[in-house]
Amino acid sequence: MILPAQFDLDNASAYAAWRDRKLATHPRALGDLLVDIAVPQRLTFAEREALLARCAVANMAIYTSPTGSDPDKDIPRLLGRQLGLEHLDANRLADDDGISPLAVAPAGTRTEFIPYTDRGIKWHTDGYYNMLDRQIHGMVLHCVQSAESGGENQLMDHEIAYILLRDENPDYIRALMAPDAMTIPPRLEAGEVARATQTGPVFAVYPDGHLHMRYTARTVSIEWKDDAATRGAVAALERILAGDSPWIFRGRLEPGMGLVCNNVLHDRAPFADSDTRKRLLYRARYFDRIAAV
Repeated sequence: MILPAQFDLDNASAYAAWRDRKLATHPRALGDLLVDIAVPQRLTFAEREALLARCAVANMAIYTSPTGSDPDKDIPRLLGRQLGLEHLDANRLADDDGISPLAVAPAGTRTEFIPYTDRGIKWHTDGYYNMLDRQIHGMVLHCVQSAESGGENQLMDHEIAYILLRDENPDYIRALMAPDAMTIPPRLEAGEVARATQTGPVFAVYPDGHLHMRYTARTVSIEWKDDAATRGAVAALERILAGDSPWIFRGRLEPGMGLVCNNVLHDRAPFADSDTRKRLLYRARYFDRIAAV
């Protein structure tokens, strides 16, 4: 595959032009991502265009709506459909409709997985453990109820992460685009392989020219390529994400709010529920990207 010029490490001028446009148009504050929506299930032309415009420059947008704690799953589903998100990743922990209710699970298999607990989640992109032909490209997170305290998210456009790494050392990008950069070991259940080993790059360019990122900051259940270039690249990315970068947005979704994105980097702070406020977010993950403007 021939890389688009801006992602060709030997084409400095094309990269510089793309980089300058990206940084000049990228939002500089969380508020720049916000779009007020009256009825998420039926976007107006202006609302849809506003969401798409933000996703075009930042790969994400945040919406506010008056739906409050309405638990109707059609809110995120129909919203996503209007943005070109159709093909859900109906993973085994999702409900039968393919949408996952992110809440503290009282019992069962979900209790074994961090998203269904009140623990913090490190920086990642969703579905990094999926097969390479089933990567998550788009996502909707819709808040039905926020926690009594905590549960904030940090967000970073993965294209910005690419720029920061490439500006520091292009060899970091070369290492993270290697087909064997990051391996997720198999998951075993009762001695059987429930999910096979998944090896692939961190950064990949798809045939339509978009940049995709596959990453987790976890230190267990992950194997990095054992060479100096990869170790240096991973350390640099960890440092960027742990710092006070102006490109990291921080906030908390409240009832009726949501995030639509092209699977940007994100984390989650630990949280605490109360008897009257139990955190519930709906997560819809898609094999599609958000439609172009």
